[in-house]
Amino acid sequence: MAAPGLRGVYAQVSLQAQRCLKINRRRGGGRQRYTTGRHNTTPPFWQRSTLVFGCAVAVALVSVALQQQDGFAESVDDTAESKTQTKTGAASKEENRVLLSSQHLQVKQSWQNPGLYAWGSNGGGVVAPGSSDAVVRTPRRVPFFDDVLLRDLKLDRSFGAAINDKGDLLQWGRAYSEAASQPEVSLKGKKLISLAISADRIIALSQSGDVFSVPVSKKEQLEGPKLSVSSWLPFRSSPAPISYRKLSPPNLGYGERVKAVSSGLEHALLLTSAGRVFSVASASTSFPLRGQLGVAGLTWTTRPVGRVDVCHEVTALKGVKIAAIATGDYHSLVLDDRGRVFSFGDNSSGQLGFDYRPDAPFVDSPRLLDTSRLHSSTRQSARVTSIAAGGLNSFLTVDATRVLSPSEQEEAAQRQRPVPSLPKVTAEVWAFGQGINGSLGNGRWTHIQDSPTRLPALSGLLEYDEGSGRAVPIRMAAISVGQSHAAATLANATHLAATDATAAHDTNWGADVLFWGSNDSYQVGTGKRSNVASPVYLRPLDSQSEIDAGRSDKHRFHLTPRHRVKLRDGRTVKMEQRVECGRGCTAVYSAV
Repeated sequence: MAAPGLRGVYAQVSLQAQRCLKINRRRGGGRQRYTTGRHNTTPPFWQRSTLVFGCAVAVALVSVALQQQDGFAESVDDTAESKTQTKTGAASKEENRVLLSSQHLQVKQSWQNPGLYAWGSNGGGVVAPGSSDAVVRTPRRVPFFDDVLLRDLKLDRSFGAAINDKGDLLQWGRAYSEAASQPEVSLKGKKLISLAISADRIIALSQSGDVFSVPVSKKEQLEGPKLSVSSWLPFRSSPAPISYRKLSPPNLGYGERVKAVSSGLEHALLLTSAGRVFSVASASTSFPLRGQLGVAGLTWTTRPVGRVDVCHEVTALKGVKIAAIATGDYHSLVLDDRGRVFSFGDNSSGQLGFDYRPDAPFVDSPRLLDTSRLHSSTRQSARVTSIAAGGLNSFLTVDATRVLSPSEQEEAAQRQRPVPSLPKVTAEVWAFGQGINGSLGNGRWTHIQDSPTRLPALSGLLEYDEGSGRAVPIRMAAISVGQSHAAATLANATHLAATDATAAHDTNWGADVLFWGSNDSYQVGTGKRSNVASPVYLRPLDSQSEIDAGRSDKHRFHLTPRHRVKLRDGRTVKMEQRVECGRGCTAVYSAV
């Protein structure tokens, strides 16, 4: 028989109570007896027993009915939950991954919501366009760049510049326009791929190797002289929409083109596909006079007749194939294909890596940096693998390979045995220049560091490689150097293969990234204003997602490496996250 519902139970309880009450009244002469006052009287024992028995029966009926109904409800809930889990098994697996790993959630967010986060100085309206906040203490999303993919990004305190995925130049900030509260497209249709910024101009490189020098000011763009550009109609031309200049290195070989650009406050370096380096004045308001052009004896008075921003080949590097270029505010570094480093320009803080001389603070011609002294006291040989520079600082990444001592070589020759296997390579990071604000990252506060110093937090790192079954060095994937702070992205093992077909505990994770240096405008991202002399991790960019997932503030920010992703608009692209340290500000953006 089916269990009675709640209404049936209540009816039975009511009837039983009424019966008890009638019996009580008949036995008591129809008078109600109360238990208050001194006239209190007690009913006979058999009357109390009848009342108690009736109430007990009622309570028993209620209890049985409620238990049966609860059981029925639990059964229905379990069935519904089972059906829901059956229908949304993949979602449940993904929810489990999000709960397991903060890094998995960060990767997921970077794919689902590409965009730009920025923090630091906002005096020029760069970090938070349209906001009146003078500084932004922690990473803040910039709504304009929601679902926008960028090819490159550079930031100054007073202006920002970026290249969107169409190759058009975007600009914003008060130095660009006081009236424009949001980024605008300024140079369009040039298929730009990378850019650099000086004090007041933008140096942009196109896919075909053309280099454009664009004024930061929108007013100057509109009112300045405009080049004639060819029309799609034959023998027709028209003025360019905005004012800009083309930087053309002379005497390029057949098929040779510019493949990289880098700029300080007053100068820029151009690297060609043949490994040649050209330098050029990149600012409108001042001429580079600290030797950073790399042309001996070149001054304002000795410069060639004609336009100021003419390209000069750095002839001292002829015969040397250059693989990479880097620039600080007033100095230059180049790296050749053999791992040798040449530096020139301002050395007032030791940023060239040579002994500082007050009587000769500038070096106007490339000089070879002696990297053999990096491991003069150890049995290791050093090879520089990459360079980076910014402000008054320079950085080198080095592979230090252990070599046999003379005694070990002699012993191996006498025994006629092969040279024993060595743990081969240690990956290291070295820095030199100004460190008073912690920008060297070596844990010290040094005014002038004119010889390379090792960064312990980024050197000698190892991780276990399951493929080879041994520990391998962790190198740097990239170092972004701002005017007084920096960030290093590690080339640690990453995992992006977690799908619906893999186990529920299989999670994605990205690359470690650490920050250090001057924090006067909160550009390091710690939320505090104290400078940071040793590399530190930051909290995840989207802190609200971490809070919603019920996690503490001890998890760290990871960059998502390059991966093929399907966007919400249906496009499938290869994208990644990158860090850009600028002048007093920092950004993380989705890049293609």
